[in-house]
Amino acid sequence: METTNQALLDWVNSVAELTQPDHIQWCTGSVEENETLNQLLLDNGSFEKLKEETHPNCFLHLSDAQDVARVEHLTFICTEKQEDAGPNNHWMSPQEAHAKMNGLFAGCMRGRTMYVIPYCMGPIDSPISRCGVEITDSAYVVQNMRLMTRMGTPALQRIEREGQFVKGLHSTGELDPDRRFIMHFPEELAIMSYGSGYGGNALLGKKCHALRIASYQAQKEGWLAEHMLILGVENPQGQKHYVAAAFPSACGKTNLAMLIPPEGYVQDGWKITTIGDDICWMRPGEDGRLWAINPEAGFFGVAPGTSEATNPNALAMLYKDAIFTNVATTEDNQPWWEGLDDRVPVRDWQGNAYTEGQGAAAHPNSRFTVSAKRCPSYSEEAESASGVPISAIIFGGRRENLVPLVCEARDWQHGVLMGATVASETTAAAAGAVGVVRRDPMAMKPFCGYHFADYWSHWLSFDKADNKLPKIFTVNWFRKDQDGRFMWPGFGENMRVLEWILKRCDSQVGTTDTAIGGLPDPADINQQDLDIQAEVLNELLAVNVKGWEQELTEVREYLDGFGERVPEALYNELDKVKAGF
Repeated sequence: METTNQALLDWVNSVAELTQPDHIQWCTGSVEENETLNQLLLDNGSFEKLKEETHPNCFLHLSDAQDVARVEHLTFICTEKQEDAGPNNHWMSPQEAHAKMNGLFAGCMRGRTMYVIPYCMGPIDSPISRCGVEITDSAYVVQNMRLMTRMGTPALQRIEREGQFVKGLHSTGELDPDRRFIMHFPEELAIMSYGSGYGGNALLGKKCHALRIASYQAQKEGWLAEHMLILGVENPQGQKHYVAAAFPSACGKTNLAMLIPPEGYVQDGWKITTIGDDICWMRPGEDGRLWAINPEAGFFGVAPGTSEATNPNALAMLYKDAIFTNVATTEDNQPWWEGLDDRVPVRDWQGNAYTEGQGAAAHPNSRFTVSAKRCPSYSEEAESASGVPISAIIFGGRRENLVPLVCEARDWQHGVLMGATVASETTAAAAGAVGVVRRDPMAMKPFCGYHFADYWSHWLSFDKADNKLPKIFTVNWFRKDQDGRFMWPGFGENMRVLEWILKRCDSQVGTTDTAIGGLPDPADINQQDLDIQAEVLNELLAVNVKGWEQELTEVREYLDGFGERVPEALYNELDKVKAGF
């Protein structure tokens, strides 16, 4: 298969001339192609088949020990002007980046097959979707892209109709950490990644395209590309709402996307459906509401901690047609990771013999790749060309004190300030000091493809008279008491906060107005069968004035760090909050 798109054909030919592959294979997405590549990966040792009786058509891949996670310090935004990349990104000039990458790619595919993967981020027929083509020398990447995107002939046909696509060039190279770079060229709609075979470094449709390049595209074209889950909530009366929520890592994002409500809610007829767990593209519809799609077709989830207790919907997906990366295995060759159950694995994530007490058997960032359609809470609306209308946007972080359980922004501009300054405290899992507040605007710190101040201005630009924008909220599931115990039970009980948020969207309950925003009356939070004392809930919904005054000082210093481009509206909102105390 080749193409009628001359620009695509010319690019593929130029890459082949540079990289010198032995073969070129255009990927169609067919069943036969899938089976052939799985067999190839089994034959060359990149895949190992897991126990067929318990995990049919599931495979284990063990990556190089130095290639196990995203590499933010080697990830660059390459714009003509350095200031356009912003202080939130590492920058390199396009000229220097192209020269560096062309040197690395020269001849790197000799003895290898060059795979050409046309793919669509989002439903094939959605006007919100965007297409790309990834060229790679990794069959493992092809098989992951097969699950994570709509890839193959239908995507190529859309590219041929539209003409535009994001160019992604990837090679595993020698897997040498000293020869590893990920370059993004937003002004060229192009990505070059060399020296890694892992996850978001190699699956260029994921963070590289769907966030770093797409956020730039979205700014130019009037939409939003966000690091957000999308879930649907249906109440007992059959009314549906859709919520988009942004959480940094380790804040329960996937668990919320696949939330199972408490038993009382289930008996009453509440239903949760999953549109996506990681990325959300939104644009204003003709009705002025924001309509959203999940541009991905699968989940690339963190395995450790996923269990029947924490996320039964996620676990249920993983018994068929899945790829596991860097997990451990049991004696009968089933995948295993910390937090799954009380079995002891026999092999660790590097394929070595494992005995109990040796440390982590699965890599802490080990992953599963699986089609979204395998999720028990999957919604067919994930394939809707128009997307789903968003009623509420939620920003979350991990704060042990100060930040209330839930708070509603006064309006869109205040909500943008809340999202721009949301933060988490570092935990023992991260290098460096514990308890340090780190801000992660809209959970986009590693992923915004341009200057954060311009990004905030773009968010503010949606506040127009004819737009019916979602209400904006912050949540914090992670408050602790003086003894270091979590005050809120979290997990499925977060449904109670969701219910209050949606009642606010329908004006069914009021708020207590405070300087930081609207807080619930504790009586409006459904407490049936909830094991929490009244004084604890009151504390979760209280405003610590002294603490917030210090917070506002730190917020202003943070905004100042982005220079003259920071929109005045954010400082105005900050002044309003301060004046409210």
